[in-house]
Amino acid sequence: MASAAEQLAANMNFGAFQKATELHKRIWFTLVAMLIYRLGTYIPIPGINIAAFAQAFEGQSKGILGMFNMFSGGAVQRMAIFSLNVMPYISASIIVQLLGSAYPPWEKLRKEGGEAGRKQLNQYTRYLTVILALFQSFGIAVGLSNAHGIVDNPGIFFIVSTMITLTGGTIFLMWLGEQMTSRGVGNGISLIIFAGIVARLPVGLWDLLQEARLDPSKTAMIFGFIILAVAVVLFIVFMERAQRRLLIVYPKRQVGNKMTGGENSFLPLKINVAGVIPPIFASSILLLPATAMGFLTTAKLPDWAQWLPTVVGQLTRGKPLFMVLYGVLIIFFCFFYTSVVFNPDDTAENLRKYGGNLPGIRPGRRTAEYIDYVLTRLTLIGAVYIAIVCLVPELLAGSSGSYALGGTSILIVVSVTMDTVAQIQSQLLAHQYEGLIKKSKLRGGRR
Repeated sequence: MASAAEQLAANMNFGAFQKATELHKRIWFTLVAMLIYRLGTYIPIPGINIAAFAQAFEGQSKGILGMFNMFSGGAVQRMAIFSLNVMPYISASIIVQLLGSAYPPWEKLRKEGGEAGRKQLNQYTRYLTVILALFQSFGIAVGLSNAHGIVDNPGIFFIVSTMITLTGGTIFLMWLGEQMTSRGVGNGISLIIFAGIVARLPVGLWDLLQEARLDPSKTAMIFGFIILAVAVVLFIVFMERAQRRLLIVYPKRQVGNKMTGGENSFLPLKINVAGVIPPIFASSILLLPATAMGFLTTAKLPDWAQWLPTVVGQLTRGKPLFMVLYGVLIIFFCFFYTSVVFNPDDTAENLRKYGGNLPGIRPGRRTAEYIDYVLTRLTLIGAVYIAIVCLVPELLAGSSGSYALGGTSILIVVSVTMDTVAQIQSQLLAHQYEGLIKKSKLRGGRR
């Protein structure tokens, strides 16, 4: 027999959506926030020659800047005020979470600090975001100043104004993402990256069609790549919905003259607990040193640093070093982020408190060890799945494909869409529960 929640979910329709006025406000807030973000990607930083920069960017669009441009929704190509996007914030989140597992005071804040500890770590993340944004914006400003013909009046004033503009843009997007999370639907930071990728999809498709028109011999390969992208979408949906259910048994107990409990439930463990975080984290880690080294190579390098241009050249799409580092980082962050968001010890303790247990396994430590055993193997499958999804299209596309149609961008778009739809459904479900409670109170009052 279906549960009350399942019955409510089955009865959700357009009429239920119309009545959920609070959900309407959240959706409108999210859409307006994403529109503001998109407008900011078209406002260029002051003092730059847009035409000259676009021409210079064209020669670098297939490299690491192409990936940066994809995540920023084309802002890098236009050198807009949101060119840094939320990448400094993501890099800061990685560093804080790593230190939260290795640095004892921060580890204590994360485990024992509760809500106050979480807020303190979020504050550290914001401070670190500003530092990283200043560092990256300084590198961009110096690189632009050294490039011939791109900056109208190069000098200290341009460097300072560019640093303030780009850092301010990142801080605004960080605040906007937090507002979207609390007052909208979905995760704000993920939705900002999602909006940038979706905005580049038509451009990517158009580029592929133009390439097929100019070189008919590539037509079969390009349409094969599009078919592969569709197959990847279906594969992602299947894997994101896949889960291992652990049976939980609650013993019967007598309360007064009644017997309660005795029901069975399930502990669902997703194959991909980390979601889209591993490829985003891996990309930001690769972008940070590559950006710094890219701008260092604009100046005359000493003899001991002549290897830097070679390394930068290898950190481009389809190159062996990039693919190996990208795959290793994805697998690492799958395991790392899963350990951050899911604690088997806490889950086992909660089961013990409420009288639940796994059949044939003693409550407490043995239960935690079994959950960790299952979760580790599921995470290995999830890590291999994400690595395949992100790397195989890159290998097949080579340098001719579009980043907007790459495995990483498809994974982010599909996963964020599914998460946002799930949140909308949960909001509708909560609204229907409220309606049932109000009806039951009215009936009780009439009696």
